[in-house]
Amino acid sequence: MSETTQEKVFATNIQAVLAREFAIKPWQVENTVALLDEGATIPFIARYRKEKTGELDDQTIRNISDRLGYLRNLDTRKQEVYTAIMGQEQMTEELEKAISNAVTLAEVEDIYRPFKPKRKTRASIAKEKGLEPLAKTILEQRRKTVLADILPQYINEEKGVLTVEEALKGAMDIIAEDVSDNTAVRTALKRLYNRTGVVESKGDEEKESVYTQYYNFSQPVNKIASHRVLALNRGEKEDFLKVNIVVDPQTAVAEIEKIYIKSKNECADVVKEAIADGYTRLIHPSLDTEIRNNLTDVANEGAIKLFGDNLRQLLLVPPVKDKVCLALDPGYRTGCKMAVVDATGKVLEVGVVYMTLPNHNKEVAKKTLKTLIKKHSVDIISIGNGTATKETEMFVAALLKELDRKVSYMVVSEAGASVYSASKLAAAEFPDYDVSLRSAVSIARRLQDPLAELVKIDPKSIGVGQYQHDMPKARLEESLDGVVEYCVNTVGVDLNTASAPLLERVSGLNKTTAKNIVAYREENGRFTKRNQLLKVSKLGPKAYMLSAGFLRIPGAKDKLDSSSVHPESYDVAKKLLVAVGYTADDIGTEKIKNLPEDAEKIGLEKLAQQLETGLPTLKDIISELVKPGRDMRDDLPSPLLREDVLDMADLKPGMQLKGTVRNVIDFGAFVDIGVHQDGLVHLSQICDRYIRHPSEEVKVGDVVDVWVLSVDVNKKRISLTMRKPKEIKENK
Repeated sequence: MSETTQEKVFATNIQAVLAREFAIKPWQVENTVALLDEGATIPFIARYRKEKTGELDDQTIRNISDRLGYLRNLDTRKQEVYTAIMGQEQMTEELEKAISNAVTLAEVEDIYRPFKPKRKTRASIAKEKGLEPLAKTILEQRRKTVLADILPQYINEEKGVLTVEEALKGAMDIIAEDVSDNTAVRTALKRLYNRTGVVESKGDEEKESVYTQYYNFSQPVNKIASHRVLALNRGEKEDFLKVNIVVDPQTAVAEIEKIYIKSKNECADVVKEAIADGYTRLIHPSLDTEIRNNLTDVANEGAIKLFGDNLRQLLLVPPVKDKVCLALDPGYRTGCKMAVVDATGKVLEVGVVYMTLPNHNKEVAKKTLKTLIKKHSVDIISIGNGTATKETEMFVAALLKELDRKVSYMVVSEAGASVYSASKLAAAEFPDYDVSLRSAVSIARRLQDPLAELVKIDPKSIGVGQYQHDMPKARLEESLDGVVEYCVNTVGVDLNTASAPLLERVSGLNKTTAKNIVAYREENGRFTKRNQLLKVSKLGPKAYMLSAGFLRIPGAKDKLDSSSVHPESYDVAKKLLVAVGYTADDIGTEKIKNLPEDAEKIGLEKLAQQLETGLPTLKDIISELVKPGRDMRDDLPSPLLREDVLDMADLKPGMQLKGTVRNVIDFGAFVDIGVHQDGLVHLSQICDRYIRHPSEEVKVGDVVDVWVLSVDVNKKRISLTMRKPKEIKENK
């Protein structure tokens, strides 16, 4: 077969597949793939190449990129399998067609399975003994075949076949393996397993563990929830559970017999026996593993997506701007570490106070905090949610009542703070502080600007997912890095204040260019123009093109440098201002607020043609000229600040509270209601209508109204509902 034919057979029309799967036009796929292949970043394509992609959003482009990689790998694997089978001189037209038509890697591997080099098996040993012709004869199931006549022909002392029984047994081993490797068999049984299979788990009733609910558990393969799959996997890994897929063996064997049994004779009976052996010994263990792996893959993808969604919401929590913050990192024996930072995040003072144990001098602690609050005009207190948080929160709540100025507090997640404070990055940023004081600074800054602070931490350590430590590491990191990239570039970055870790997440930049930007800033002072970036070492024209639009210079002389208008569109923006009757000085002022209406009067399509730009780009430019550098987080609800604290024992069923959603998982949402212990709103209690997943109604950072359903102080469990209790509805 010629090379041309091989290429024709295995070069999938990937663009057609992507267009069909994503329900978009072929030209959108063609342009998007071309941009990705040129090295353009996803944020850049989504923001500044809307005309080429037909305004595809960030997530769609990311999905296209992922699927593109998969389809290209599929073509590569098809070619590898084809070449391997050709090398064995066993290629047929049917095999070639099957490889060509395969749409998943799993299908390709099933086709290759019979030809895959194997370790020594019972079947391979039987073949070495010359029993393969016997197996083929039996499989033919001819009516005239009499086993008693042909079996003696295969007795061969030199090859180790001493009896007719051994010859028959070897032939059956070959047939069993043939059945196991048969693509049609595996396809039929996979359908059966997915349709009728049941996931079962057993555990030792005498062993105490968090998996007791799974000690005698079963659920259909096609109905089991992803979080249960992950729980079963972990329980099995920790040796508390034994998990397997259960299918009626008689039904499974009958499916195989439909494919193999051709007649009713003694050969057919032998084939049936070999089928039963092949199913029990080879096929079921293999399919059990494969089906469970498939369930795990689906569960992993779901968990990774959920983690990503939660991380996105956490990173986009609105910053508490223009506030001096006092951070408290609670502790018992070692005291409560504290740090005061100004409205820009600059550290003003650090220290330690002792107030959480009975033998601590709480009066001294109170005096110290009051002095700091007055000295630095503190507006808000940020309390880490670790050890001794409850005692610290109660102390702060009491303290606030004695102040002569309004100060609020908020409990923030400490997740990842210890990882950051012990990192080389933190050591470089605060070489004179010990680990605990660095952590206090981080707790302050993550309230002032969650995005800028949390990008310094490995996303896996932020703790807003489920079973994240069980996920495929590379896939999880890739997904979470994409989320961070999206958030950073959607919000935009202040070129003169951003840290290197924040800058390296900007489209087109990396660790080296981010560090070089900071070094340039330290050596030459503040950036006053965007094009100064071209003077930064190792930041060339390509990196400048991909990054410039996401890097802002607030207060720049050219107001476009403070906006998300890309430098390549500055001329268009300036011509637009002239065409509609404004000047560059009007950008961002009250005077220009009518620009959208004035442009509409002229006609946007007419303006786009006149300015030789695309309509989507023109609309974006108009929006930016009205509010240059607008922070999209400003449109989101503000974080919930508190001035008083409740004890868990104060909670009573029916009590209404406001809380902040801290984590969303498959079966519900955890809500911080200000009692140190987050309450669980079960999926069934989130709203009055049916929803498949909590994320349909709530997201991390949401401020929600909840009612207490029940409280278990001993087990530290709080059950909440977001569905207004019936008696409250009736009273209203």
